[in-house]
Amino acid sequence: MENLQSGADTLFVLLGAILVLWMHAGFAFLEVGTVREKNQVNALVKIICDFGVSTIAYFFVGFSIAYGVDFFRPAPELASANGYELVKFFFLLTFAAAIPAIISGGIAERAKFYPQLFASLVIVAVAYPLFEGMVWNGNYGFQDWVTSVGGQPFHDFAGSVVVHAFGGWLALAAVLLLGARVGRYTSDGKVLLAHPPSSIPFLALGAWILTVGWFGFNVMSAQEIGGISGLVALNSLMAMVGGLLAALVIGRNDPGFVHNGPLAGLVAVCAGSDILHPMGALVVGLVAGALFVWLFVFTQNRLKIDDVLGVWPLHGVCGAWGGIAAGIFGLERFGGMGGVSLVSQVIGTLAGVIFALVGGFVIYGVLKLTVGIRLSKEDEYQGADLSIHKVSASPRFDG
Repeated sequence: MENLQSGADTLFVLLGAILVLWMHAGFAFLEVGTVREKNQVNALVKIICDFGVSTIAYFFVGFSIAYGVDFFRPAPELASANGYELVKFFFLLTFAAAIPAIISGGIAERAKFYPQLFASLVIVAVAYPLFEGMVWNGNYGFQDWVTSVGGQPFHDFAGSVVVHAFGGWLALAAVLLLGARVGRYTSDGKVLLAHPPSSIPFLALGAWILTVGWFGFNVMSAQEIGGISGLVALNSLMAMVGGLLAALVIGRNDPGFVHNGPLAGLVAVCAGSDILHPMGALVVGLVAGALFVWLFVFTQNRLKIDDVLGVWPLHGVCGAWGGIAAGIFGLERFGGMGGVSLVSQVIGTLAGVIFALVGGFVIYGVLKLTVGIRLSKEDEYQGADLSIHKVSASPRFDG
């Protein structure tokens, strides 16, 4: 029976890892459909190469920092309990690799290729695991301190803050250091060029892949089959729909907003998906969808922040909202499961935001001062596809 249990847990987490791995295809196609055609190949190559670099970084360094577990042991020992520890690594790796995938969308169309790969290496090897371990493994006494102040530990079931807000605020630092795309704004700050999505079908495909994979992201965060909860699945569904409907109405039928709205809701519900009432999850999703649309327009048109896919509003802000919302709608008085504290949720969320923002400015700032992080004007004008990869998304041959 013990072997059957460990086998079932291993299969459960493996299926979750596969679903979240599939989400990386969603990140890729969401970016492909949003960027201009001359940058589509670069979007695809960045996402898959970031995953490869992230795997090496997390395997050799990051996983050990976060959980104190390494793989420098004989294979028979690693394979014990049906290799559960190995698939747990695989599952958590797909979360870690989502950080560079999030950043990729913000810095699209003008970032150098290899400096970004190096940034991904440092983020997944060091920056992300430090915060991940603080929240999900209680490292450095962080959760004990939060509990002493707020009465409860910081609750982030599936990573609204640990993954999404962390990635979104890292991306904000990178976007600010890169600056806007050439010709995007005039010298006096007026919007000169608006770049519509190059392919709504690809954008929609990416959003659908992410949406489906997200149920592995959230439900399988239980990490054992005995902890599976239909509440997590239904809360994810309700928040997704809430984000969709809010983005539909506030975004005035814009297909880009319509397809990103569900993602905003899913980002926000990750933290409290195991403790919210479904009606609370719906509200969380509605607020997230509205936040995304409003902040995307505000940052692009008013603040002149050229965040191509809107990853800071989508992941950074909606992720932070999700962390705080878990401390509101997770309370028993709002129909939640309880066991959370708003004070603790605010502290944990602010810690993630500050850690990511400082880390982003340090990592990308050092790269900017040393090797540079931005393509030349000529390469940017030509497009990352030809200037970096020497091929376009749709090669045309004469004769």
